[in-house]
Amino acid sequence: MSSASAAIPQPGRTKAFLRLVMIEHSVFALPFAYIASLTAMYEWDRNIHWGRLLLVTICMVGLRTFAMAVNRIIDREIDARNPRTAHRELVTGAMSVRHAWTGALIALVVFLGAAALLNPLCLALAPVAVIPMVVYPYGKRFTNFPQAILGLAQAMGPVGGWLAITGEWSWTAVVLGLAVGIWIGGFDLIYACQDVETDREIGVKSVPARFGIPAAIWGARACHTFTTALFVWYAVLTGAGAFFWLGLVIVAGAFVYEHRIVRPHDLTRLNRAFFSVNGFIGIALFVCALLDLLVRGLTV
Repeated sequence: MSSASAAIPQPGRTKAFLRLVMIEHSVFALPFAYIASLTAMYEWDRNIHWGRLLLVTICMVGLRTFAMAVNRIIDREIDARNPRTAHRELVTGAMSVRHAWTGALIALVVFLGAAALLNPLCLALAPVAVIPMVVYPYGKRFTNFPQAILGLAQAMGPVGGWLAITGEWSWTAVVLGLAVGIWIGGFDLIYACQDVETDREIGVKSVPARFGIPAAIWGARACHTFTTALFVWYAVLTGAGAFFWLGLVIVAGAFVYEHRIVRPHDLTRLNRAFFSVNGFIGIALFVCALLDLLVRGLTV
């Protein structure tokens, strides 16, 4: 009886941790790591290497899980003062700080282990990838542009995906990484608009809090315009075919839709723009990129 009751809390803690790190939001970054990895495979020997792709997945999920857990741990006092985030697990007590740190460190070990299994360069650069993940949550305390740090952190995904396959640095992957980083930084500008009043009250720094919501929305539009240009550059560098270009048309249309439903004086559809539209962008471009590579000769 005692052993059975002792086992009951564990699933609850695991579920709370998965909610804490919002594991489902991996959909934003994973597709672009896959695009980079599969393109590198196409250029290498035109074969999909499933083992390496699995390790890329483990790396991405492990690092993102670590980053989200550390973010929530560092921000727990700020979250407690914001009505929108006051329900988060570390604020309500559904997850203890000790258990959050345990989950974060396990995720970090998993990330480093998977990087080590890929190649020496991935392992050597893995600690570099961790740095912006830890710095980002502190960013809102010392700069009005924390989204720039977030963008840098997210830009590492495609670069790492390419390195995982080739073991060599690629400026082509950097172009894709910059596109992803600026894209995510741009929609985080939109997301931060909902906390303007609270951020100003408690001293949290952000573009909307410092410069106002209209400036943040226009900044996001500029980011997404630049993102589209970088996607086009990446397509040219990789000799992309019709399906990838179709994907870029879809992405451009999604950006236009996103910025039509979110306006400086109307944030009622912000969550649709943040979660639905941006999730769609990643998946749509990945599907089109995969079809393009398969048509061009990538072998399953």
